[in-house]
Amino acid sequence: MTDTPTAPAVPYIYKPDFGAELERLRPIELPAMQSAYKIVLPGIMQTGADTLLAMSRKSSLWPMTFGLACCAIEMIGTFMSNHDLDRFGIVPWPSPRQSDVMIVSGTVTKKMAPAIKLLYEQMPNPKYVISMGACATNGGPYTEYDRVLQGVDKIIPVDVYVPGCPPRPESLLDGFLALQRKIMEDKKMVG
Repeated sequence: MTDTPTAPAVPYIYKPDFGAELERLRPIELPAMQSAYKIVLPGIMQTGADTLLAMSRKSSLWPMTFGLACCAIEMIGTFMSNHDLDRFGIVPWPSPRQSDVMIVSGTVTKKMAPAIKLLYEQMPNPKYVISMGACATNGGPYTEYDRVLQGVDKIIPVDVYVPGCPPRPESLLDGFLALQRKIMEDKKMVG
């Protein structure tokens, strides 16, 4: 008698025949570059919270108008229908507690400086300052007088300078657009 190896008994495994359903039940292989949510929910965009906050801030600026001299007339002209700042979400506000942008337009005297600083401190964070015109930026034609402050940046930090004497409404509009770009660039510093 010779010992011949016998094959082990293979248990019978039931394999159902799904036919056309087999293609539907085959697992999906995801491409290496795409995430699962893009396949499951097309049209969904993913972004960081800092980008969302910065976009919200730049699209809803509420400036506190602080007109001190002839630049205030040009500032008022910017809010009229010819320039329509409402389309950018920029709505003027008379109270510092609800404003996030201070527009200093005109000559800043040393007597007015404490009031400007107090209004700036009453604004909630984040807050921004636009210095409008030569007088607010560096004293303008009144630099030789000792009663005139040589720029509003001596008492509060300024984010955007709008040049001119007085600057045109288009210049202030460009200043707002520069401030919106700065807000989007500063989003990395949030949190």
